Amino acid sequence: MSMNLHIKNGRVIDPANGIDAVQDLYIGDGKVVAVGSAPDGFTAARTIDAAGLVVAPGLVDLSVRLREPGYEYKATLESEMRAAMQGGVTTLVCPPDTDPVLDEPGLVEMLKHRARNLNQANVHPLGALTMGLKGKALTEMAELTEAGCIGFAQAEHPIEDTTVLLRAMQYAKTFGYTVWLRPQDPHIGFGGVAHSGPLASRLGLSGVPVMSETIALHTIFELMRASGARVHLCRISSAAALDLIRAAKKEGLAVSCDVGVHHLHMTDADIGFFDSNARLTPPLRSQRDREAIRAAVLDGTVDAVCSDHTPVDDDEKLLPFAEASPGATGLELLLALMLKWAHEQGGTADGVLSRAIARITADAARTAGLAAGTLSVGANADVVLFDPDARWTVAASSLASQGKHTPFLGYELAGQVRATIVAGQVAYER
Repeated sequence: MSMNLHIKNGRVIDPANGIDAVQDLYIGDGKVVAVGSAPDGFTAARTIDAAGLVVAPGLVDLSVRLREPGYEYKATLESEMRAAMQGGVTTLVCPPDTDPVLDEPGLVEMLKHRARNLNQANVHPLGALTMGLKGKALTEMAELTEAGCIGFAQAEHPIEDTTVLLRAMQYAKTFGYTVWLRPQDPHIGFGGVAHSGPLASRLGLSGVPVMSETIALHTIFELMRASGARVHLCRISSAAALDLIRAAKKEGLAVSCDVGVHHLHMTDADIGFFDSNARLTPPLRSQRDREAIRAAVLDGTVDAVCSDHTPVDDDEKLLPFAEASPGATGLELLLALMLKWAHEQGGTADGVLSRAIARITADAARTAGLAAGTLSVGANADVVLFDPDARWTVAASSLASQGKHTPFLGYELAGQVRATIVAGQVAYER
């Protein structure tokens, strides 16, 4: 049983319900019981004064690598759950590229059980689309769904045989499952480390051309037309891809997409002099691509923004750029980097802040088919309280995540989580 909480004087931003106003929030029995005025007979066991803070739904992050099972030397469930709480992330989706891969119900059940015992963020695994992510035999999607998978993905392992992908989509359509794919041609640019362009050429780095993303999209859309499957496209990185997605949505295809928050701010120029912290998958692209992504988040072509949280240990990151493992820690930066985007779009005017929060709460939850990301009466009381103006400097020592690598080290960002509430329990306070 969780206690009754009264959160007063905060600016409640709940995009799902069109709320952006200073209002009180009442929580009882792990649920939101009222917004505005107290329900009859409500007595608060604890009152939190949120004056000057924003009170929003807990964040919903569509790509968080928890590194368990198999990669505990990079991160553990304990460390990454702490990072989630510190970042205000109360619901997260994790890709299937663990070791072993999430292709067996038992592994999924074990992960869900471990996560539940920690009693922090709600963890929703994606199952592997093919056994061992090898792109050959389909997994038992029905069994994996029963075990708790909310969709099926290949992570960074493109399926070479298009017939297998078609069969997977037909199967998913039959049962109403969503297929999560990162568009990447299995050959063109596969294994490249930077955006194909003048900068990669100058630095002598192998390139990933934009067409590796667009060629894959053309294939995916054709297979969607044939199968009728619902597809979520992960980590779009280019202007050309966004044009194709815009057209596919207009056509009525059942498609949604996300971008990694790093791609909202950085370009291939941020690689600088071979900074391996900027080695990401997909790679940071041109300024034109970045501007297109920023606009697409604003207009809703991009349904959700995720942290693409990928903790990497020093041994794999402190290497020459091309040899370093791709990935950056992001759970604790998602909120502040979204607020930075909103501020640069014109700040709090015209509901931009509400839109920024929507992309990391209600929109992300809807995309993943999850009941989360809202402060509707009766919803689970997953809430984040943050100070939108509090400034902090990104430093390895201040991150709870075991992954200390991010291209934003040394940046001063605004927006700091003051409290994270999960199912009515205060799970984190600073």
